[in-house]
Amino acid sequence: MRRAEASPDIAFTVERLHAADEPLRIAVVTETYPPEINGVAMSLKRMVDGLLERGHQIQLIRPRQNAADAPLENGPLREVLARGVPIPKYGSLRVGLPAKQKLAKLWTLERPDLVHLVTEGPLGWSAMAAARKLRLPVTSDFHTNFDAYSTHYGIRWLKRPIAAYLRRFHNLGQETYVPTRAMQDQLAHCGYRNVEVVSRGVDIELFSPARRSKALRASWGVGADELVVAFVSRLAPEKNLDLIARAFEALRARRPDARMLWVGDGPARETLARQYPHHVFAGMRTGEDLATHYASADLFLFGSLTETYGNVLAEALASGLPAVSYAQAAAAELIVPEYNGLLAAPADERDFVTQALRAGLDDPLRIRMAAGARASAEPLDWGSVVDTFARRLRSAVHSARLLRDARTGL
Repeated sequence: MRRAEASPDIAFTVERLHAADEPLRIAVVTETYPPEINGVAMSLKRMVDGLLERGHQIQLIRPRQNAADAPLENGPLREVLARGVPIPKYGSLRVGLPAKQKLAKLWTLERPDLVHLVTEGPLGWSAMAAARKLRLPVTSDFHTNFDAYSTHYGIRWLKRPIAAYLRRFHNLGQETYVPTRAMQDQLAHCGYRNVEVVSRGVDIELFSPARRSKALRASWGVGADELVVAFVSRLAPEKNLDLIARAFEALRARRPDARMLWVGDGPARETLARQYPHHVFAGMRTGEDLATHYASADLFLFGSLTETYGNVLAEALASGLPAVSYAQAAAAELIVPEYNGLLAAPADERDFVTQALRAGLDDPLRIRMAAGARASAEPLDWGSVVDTFARRLRSAVHSARLLRDARTGL
């Protein structure tokens, strides 16, 4: 009996199933990447490393960070450097200049399966235009509320135009990825289409209460039973630093042994140091040094209203620090009141100060929340986050192929 030949439909299905296992060629376009230190750059590095570990090929397009910067070509990772200029008041960060023609030529010669846009600056916009010209599928990340930043930099009148630009930018792509369900709902309400949640993780081996250092605490002038309140992030106006300082000073008035620890650098550091010379300013820290600073504190305050997530919050929890934050962004999903931290109503500064006082003055509560903080961070594994991201990218490629085949009648 002669074996029946596979029908065209079955052959098509088998081909698609096989393609689902093939590595993707992904062009990632970003205006920030390590060694720059910020939440977007560090999260992206985790995602890129995870995709490489899973066998995907990455073409990373980013601005040249300095004159000595050279592109990395390391097997499945290839960097392409674009021109960039420093961001005003953010001298260590750069914005990429438009490169549509360069990218269109590059992607004509080395066609990726998908273009993923991490930032919405001039480089990101020109990459969107080049990808659409070549009919490449495009996905994007929504990392930063740039429209909210306008309030802190004297350009409040640009808030609505910036919001409109961001909405138009992201709606040109197939999907936009956000880190929380709350942000997904917010963007959908503002007219964004096809918004999907891809969370963020934390390195629970690096950030751990086990890194607590008596020697480091001694260098800050505090003993074992004295309270260290920490803030870790870029020291910039949009982080609501004045609120953090006022909340701590209210606590210090009730608990004179408390010390305030600022970890990070930025345009507001000099002003803060002049206003609060009795605070500890540790500067920029990375790796195990950063993790040791987290673990050697006792309480974390985070009052930003501009975050889409807030990586530092997850790092603090993993380090065993109960956190006081507004009930928004990552805090709304990660903090369970009285279990691993306390929440204040968004933008209610009086409530924020009240919660900071409660966490700082009630030692038994804070100690219980410290144990809950570490436990709540342990499921935030980067591996599962990267798996979700990879599935979303593959789904976008698959959807684009189906649409292309439908248009061509295949």
